Parts: sequence; C-alpha cells; structure tokens
Amino acid sequence: MIAQLTGTLIRIEGNTVTLDAGGVGYEVVVPVPTLAGMPEIGGKTTLRTHLVGRVQPDFDMTLYGFLDAQELRAFRVLLSVSGVGAKVAMAMLSTLRVDELARAISTTDTKTITKVPGVGPKLAQRLCLELGDKMAAFVFEQRVDRAVASQQTATENAVHEDILDALVGLGYGRPDARRAADQVFAKAADKTDAAGLISAALQLLTSGKR
Repeated sequence: MIAQLTGTLIRIEGNTVTLDAGGVGYEVVVPVPTLAGMPEIGGKTTLRTHLVGRVQPDFDMTLYGFLDAQELRAFRVLLSVSGVGAKVAMAMLSTLRVDELARAISTTDTKTITKVPGVGPKLAQRLCLELGDKMAAFVFEQRVDRAVASQQTATENAVHEDILDALVGLGYGRPDARRAADQVFAKAADKTDAAGLISAALQLLTSGKR
C-alpha cells in the first residue's frame, strides 16, 4: 500500500499528475481541488494516496492522490458504498468541496448530490442512507477543528500584541519593536509562549540583528 508520495511534479495531463520520486515516475489521479493546489512543473509536493486495483477483466492498478487528509478520508468513506467506484468518488470530490458533500449527505440533500456527473437520484438516496451518520459526525468534527483553529489564531494574535506592548514599554520604538516581534513570531515553534518570545525579541534588538 502506497500511503504517501513525495516527489517532483514533472507532468499534468487532465486530472492526472506525474511525480518523480527517487527516479521513478508515478501517475496519480487527483480531484480538481488537489489539481488546483499543485506547484509549478519542477516543484516538489506531497500527496496522500490510495491504491485501487483490480485483476479482472484486466489487471489494473490506479493511484489516487490528495493534498488534504480530509479529502482522502472522504474518498475512502465514499468507496464503502455499493455502486460508488473510484471514478464516481473522484467526480464527487471534484464537483463539491468535502464540507459541502458531507453536509449534503448528512442532511439528505439529494438535489445537491445529483449535481455530480454520474450520480442519479437512486445513488444519492443510497449515499444518504448509508453515510448519513458518518457524514454528520464528519461535519461536526470539521466545526470543532475550525473552532479550535480560530481560538489558536486569537491566542497567537494576543501574544503578538503582548510582545509588541512589552518592547514598547521597555523603551523601544514601535517600528523596531514590531519588526523584532514579527521575526521571532515567524520562527517560533510555540507561538503562545509570550515570555520566551519577548526574551527572544529582546536578544534580537540588543544584538542589532533586525
């Protein structure tokens, strides 16, 4: 199982990208959102992947890739539904964002689901019946993640202001204080450690490296 692939982008053809990883070219089928997030040719990228294979009637192995772990998770959940193959699942993730698809399935919004090419009313109903609870949990998890991210951003912004105020209070001009605060904040692994960041900013200012 190829779970992840890191390599240099060497070609894009339709919805297929080719990555050179260690001298081997891997063709990976991606949805539109992932395709839009690809770097320029020659740039490096990492894709989370899922390998789909069949033996009959002809042996075939296809690698599907995603930049977003949530897209990969949704792809695998969609494949668990009878009548949904990889192509249909990719069409869903290319037509609707993951949050839109999850919300439509969890609320039995078949009108939105049938906007996807190849998905008719019967399949839309089956998706809602079989995945309704899973997608409802998925929507809830996304809301929690967004709330946590929002709280983290608010905390980090407050810490940044604390650093700036502390430096100005120590007699440094606001422009120099802001530059120092910005520099140490950008490099910090823990952007909530106000005391440590203030100390680092002071070292930066006293050393003249700003």
